[in-house]
Amino acid sequence: MINAVQNISKSLIYEMVDGKPIYYKGYKEYLNGEKQLEELIGISYLQSLIITKLVFLLMSNLSEKYLVLTNEIGLQFQDKGWRAADIAIVEKKKLKHVEKTNKYLNIPPKVVIEIDTKAELEEVKDSFGYFHKKTDELLNFGVERVIWIFTDSEKIMISTQNHDWQILNWSKDIEIIDGLTINLEALLDFE
Repeated sequence: MINAVQNISKSLIYEMVDGKPIYYKGYKEYLNGEKQLEELIGISYLQSLIITKLVFLLMSNLSEKYLVLTNEIGLQFQDKGWRAADIAIVEKKKLKHVEKTNKYLNIPPKVVIEIDTKAELEEVKDSFGYFHKKTDELLNFGVERVIWIFTDSEKIMISTQNHDWQILNWSKDIEIIDGLTINLEALLDFE
């Protein structure tokens, strides 16, 4: 990991963990002039399709009780660490007194859904451990369920407080929240 954190633009930091930055995947290529910043923070067609379809489904079914937040919303932990979330489902009543500012959210969503990661895992000692640590931190923050969708392996990892973690295929029905289930394979079949 690069020691001179102050010499690297904050725009290259994806998350902050234990006071240490986790950079966007490909940040070294950006520093070497081989990539543009947009190439680091952009997502693939498949990732965008999953997020779009999920958000539409969630908003259509949950908008009375929940707010569905997207676009790598920052979740601020007490220890000055923070994580980004692709989709966060938050109870509206918890947001009632939250000031609408350009700051990260400091209350836990009920559910966080992640599609792959934009983190540079090359510098993480145990890349699979990155997913475990992020999930544990989100659950410890108060998130009740963390759902990881992995596009390469077409697997879904579901982590719920006080339950065993599950890894399922995209073809399986999974519960998102309050009995709302999805089948990712069916959700993506629009032809």
